[in-house]
Amino acid sequence: MSEFRFEPLQKGIDICVSQEHKFGTDAFLLTGFAAPRRKDKVCDLGTGCGIIPLLMQIKYDPKIIYGVDIQKQAIDQFKATIEKNHLERLVPVEADLRELWEDCPKGSFDLVTCNPPYKAAKAGIESMGEAQKIARHEILCNINDVCKAASKLLKFGGRLCLCNRPERLADVICAMRANKIEPKALRFVCKTVNDPSWLFLIEGTLGGKPFMKALPPLVVKDGDGYSKELMEIYGGDKNGY
Repeated sequence: MSEFRFEPLQKGIDICVSQEHKFGTDAFLLTGFAAPRRKDKVCDLGTGCGIIPLLMQIKYDPKIIYGVDIQKQAIDQFKATIEKNHLERLVPVEADLRELWEDCPKGSFDLVTCNPPYKAAKAGIESMGEAQKIARHEILCNINDVCKAASKLLKFGGRLCLCNRPERLADVICAMRANKIEPKALRFVCKTVNDPSWLFLIEGTLGGKPFMKALPPLVVKDGDGYSKELMEIYGGDKNGY
């Protein structure tokens, strides 16, 4: 296990990261796509170091955000971030999403998010470290487990927002529908307008009627720099976070 360290984020907030639990662009993209309301009760499954709950509080300030992870080190890092920054409304939970946790407020969440393992178990070359294997491969949970947990957590009409690789799109849609979550919006992410997509963002509604919008693609690069939209996602708005 590597040592914890703090990295600056936005608004003077520092986040606790380690070699095992850090974050990337996906977390910013999913946070911006999910866009919780101030009155929302949110749960982030497989939260890792807590980057998505942290970004949500900085930009959107929902009522409360649970961050759930099965790995103790991840939750310890999340707790360290909360303590260092004196944050409110963030609730770290060490639990298996397949079983949830004691006193879990089922059926009460407006929004569930998850940046799940992208690769099926034993698919491709597995990452070397145990934490990386859990984060990237469906070892401890699969996409159906995520959708099943979300269906238990969400209130009727609540939203599930996920990101994943394009090759897993059929798996994700099937898992959502199998758990009574109807896909409602889909957006692909590509490096440039001429490149194939490397990620998709999808939103589903518990108990929703069939109808899904295909949104314009999110383009990461514009010439030699980042696109205006990506910079807004990283910075929050024209004034930053």
